[in-house]
Amino acid sequence: MTASELVAERDPAASAHASRQWRAPWPWRVLMWCARLVVPLFCRLRVTGDIPAELRGRSFILASNHIGTFDPIALSAVCARLGVSPRILATGGLFRAPVVGAVMRRCGHVRVDRRQSSVTETLGASVDAVREGSVVAGYPEGGITLDPGMWPERGRTGIARLALATGAPVVPVSQWGAHEVLTWVSASAMAGRLFRSLFRRPVVKICFGPPVDLAGLVADTPGHARQATDRIMVAITAGLQPMRRDEPALPRYIDPTRPVSVARSRVRPGQSARA
Repeated sequence: MTASELVAERDPAASAHASRQWRAPWPWRVLMWCARLVVPLFCRLRVTGDIPAELRGRSFILASNHIGTFDPIALSAVCARLGVSPRILATGGLFRAPVVGAVMRRCGHVRVDRRQSSVTETLGASVDAVREGSVVAGYPEGGITLDPGMWPERGRTGIARLALATGAPVVPVSQWGAHEVLTWVSASAMAGRLFRSLFRRPVVKICFGPPVDLAGLVADTPGHARQATDRIMVAITAGLQPMRRDEPALPRYIDPTRPVSVARSRVRPGQSARA
């Protein structure tokens, strides 16, 4: 069964809307064009996989791991190369920033206010975005991973609930290397690392996997959003493992400014359970 047939089977209404593609506002098209030109100055992009042909011109969801402040920029550059203009699910803090917030709103991105009652409203806005024919991109982890090994953490259910509510296919995106371009925090440290990246140009790898199989899972059924989230995180981790064959436990580059925590770490294949 193709991804488009899966959409029609799970949500006929979403399938009808999916044939109308959302057109990105001109500020977002300009920023993506800039990202495509500028990102290669700071890193060497290595892209594997692709967007399935049957999803071109339709709504779908990009679900990616989040390893640092540079990976959204790198992903935007690759999406521009592939001819995809995703609407990003972004934290409310960005929308509250004086200049950045106005840009985010003008570009059509979707605000996510975590731990607040408006999270429910965010799901509604995301559903509307998908049904308007948009490609929606988000991070199931809900933030940059704090896992000591920088592996994906346990996912939150927002992306899965969006997929189950709309029937939109979920394309897993695995990223590695962007953490070497920018540090976690401190403007001076970020500027210094970015300057060094002009000369080092670390390799940034991005892999697009096949759509996640969410067959048998439906919206509003207890436990199904969690099961869908687990499937999405397994798919993202599976795409990441080949990228990290020579860095299986810890990354070669460790950012001293990045905090670590095992509170949301998840068990990977071949590992014993962790906290």
